[in-house]
Amino acid sequence: MRKALKVHLLVIDPQVDFMDSAGSSLPVNGANEDMKRLAALVARVGHKFEDIHVTLDSHHTIDVGHPGMWRDRDGQLPPPFTLIFAKDIANGIWTPRDPQLRLRMSTYAETLEKNGNYNLMVWPEHCKIGSPGHNVQADLLKALEAWERKEFATVNYVTKGANPFTEHYGALMAEVPDPNDPSTMLNSDFLTMLQEADIVGVAGEALSHCVKSTVDQIARNIGDEHIQKFHILTDCTNPVPKVGNGPDFPAIASSWLKVMESQGMTLVSSADFLK
Repeated sequence: MRKALKVHLLVIDPQVDFMDSAGSSLPVNGANEDMKRLAALVARVGHKFEDIHVTLDSHHTIDVGHPGMWRDRDGQLPPPFTLIFAKDIANGIWTPRDPQLRLRMSTYAETLEKNGNYNLMVWPEHCKIGSPGHNVQADLLKALEAWERKEFATVNYVTKGANPFTEHYGALMAEVPDPNDPSTMLNSDFLTMLQEADIVGVAGEALSHCVKSTVDQIARNIGDEHIQKFHILTDCTNPVPKVGNGPDFPAIASSWLKVMESQGMTLVSSADFLK
């Protein structure tokens, strides 16, 4: 239903595998409560939303970011949270299980490193297509279904990540687009939807990765005049926790929020959004 003020809600990867609950493969601390607060927001002010967009991380078992893609010199798979650099592939420390992919994966890792966003990390298998972990968190799903019935509208579900040869953190495009796969390139239709909104609330998991990457992609492609319409719901998102000697994802997320605020985006709690 069309509204006088075009308010959109953009929810990034609110999926079971990212919840800090039993059985989740890649839990984000606080994610379950994030989704409960978001569900309450949808119930409270859903009548003001013209559109709700929900992205879904959607992977195969064999994926560049899953252990099953890789092996070491002894044929062993890498443990989750292993960082793989281009030099590791070139030196045979880690190689694709299919030798024919070695050059492709080495080039891919090198491109990631040059881009400077993320290095190639092996995650636990997560959000596999058709698995329970791919589903939307229960409280939020219930709220979204209620919104659809009440508003006689449909949630715009946007899948990403099915290409096994490139990571796809952001909703608009893969980290390294595959020229043979349009689904990895800039999703201009989705970008246009967001451009046409007056206000866009942003929430989801994880703040340090898929939320950050999505918002960065929006900021790079949408035009400076549109940035101020984006409102990040700070109590409806959390970062991936720091793992061992790896990157400090919470610190990265905190610094990034300050940068986004300086560029004109609004940081707001779910309780104060649309007050």
